[in-house]
Amino acid sequence: MKRTMVWASMLALGVAITVAAAATAQDDLPAPSPIEKTLAERAAHVTEVTLDKNMLAFAGKFMNKDKDDDKDDKAAKEMIQGLRGVYVRDYEFDKDNEYTAEELEGLRKYITSTDWSPMVHERTKGAKEGTDVYLKLVNGQVQGLFVLDAEPKELSLVLILGPIDMDKIGALGGSFGIPKQAVKDVKKAQKEAGK
Repeated sequence: MKRTMVWASMLALGVAITVAAAATAQDDLPAPSPIEKTLAERAAHVTEVTLDKNMLAFAGKFMNKDKDDDKDDKAAKEMIQGLRGVYVRDYEFDKDNEYTAEELEGLRKYITSTDWSPMVHERTKGAKEGTDVYLKLVNGQVQGLFVLDAEPKELSLVLILGPIDMDKIGALGGSFGIPKQAVKDVKKAQKEAGK
């Protein structure tokens, strides 16, 4: 009888660990898409930033050291405390449209899933360029933000995982490799959505 109880307890513990690991893995930063490798090979300049929760905590220690009056720095530091990760890719090209519409669609599909809701899908007729903004909502709270900004000679991806205060998102522009334009796109989307 004791042996059965021990095995049942071990089985229950194993199931609990597996479920917890699956839930945690769901919030991990994604592995780079194969598309990103081909984009990086064609790009004249590549910026790649990948910060998990531990790296964000480490970076936060250096923020606001000497400048207590910098409001953006304080807001950014507050915001990153709850984040699980920041993933930024920026590809600059020598020529216009060094990426295909299929690559853009592949990036959208690779990052987003059923948990992600499109907030903005902006296009100009006859052009590949545009901006996409997706939110990950969990129980009515923003738990992720994905921005894909395609310009003629530049392609930027920003993925932020964790609780996001949409009123403070501007503080992250220019920090951790997040392009200021991506934050402007999100703010524009907020206005258009009537936040």
